[in-house]
Amino acid sequence: MVRLLEGIILSSLSDFIEKYLKQMLREAAEGMIMIQRRELAEMFECAPSQINYVLDTRFTPDRGYLVETRRGGGGYIRIVRLSFRPGRDFLSVLDETIGDEITARRAEGLLVRLEEESIVTLDEYVFIKTVLDRETRKFPDHYRDRVRASLLKAMLALLVRE
Repeated sequence: MVRLLEGIILSSLSDFIEKYLKQMLREAAEGMIMIQRRELAEMFECAPSQINYVLDTRFTPDRGYLVETRRGGGGYIRIVRLSFRPGRDFLSVLDETIGDEITARRAEGLLVRLEEESIVTLDEYVFIKTVLDRETRKFPDHYRDRVRASLLKAMLALLVRE
């Protein structure tokens, strides 16, 4: 029971840290923030490893973020929000981002990013995620990432074409 409660508390703390950093990014003129890990950990009264967990799981390139960290006394975290810009080469960028294989986690991150940037609607996000989950289950484990990549590229090509 205690471990379950710890998980809930840590999850909630991760949510708060994520929301705080995203709010900072929204307010930053350049779409980039720099903050010290130690200061952030003190602010949220947590271990620096909790900050690392949030950065590693919620601020990934698939979700549209570039994170640079420098450790040590004067160390910092730099988070840059990357933006998709639909245009002539947008589908090429998506094709390169997805590649020949994509894990369920990376696909989810990419879909979250596309929905956050209003490239796909929430309904389209749910539809794509549902299709990917349902259809990839039919294949052996070693084929799922390839099938997922192929389906994702096809659905996004239909949805975001100009």
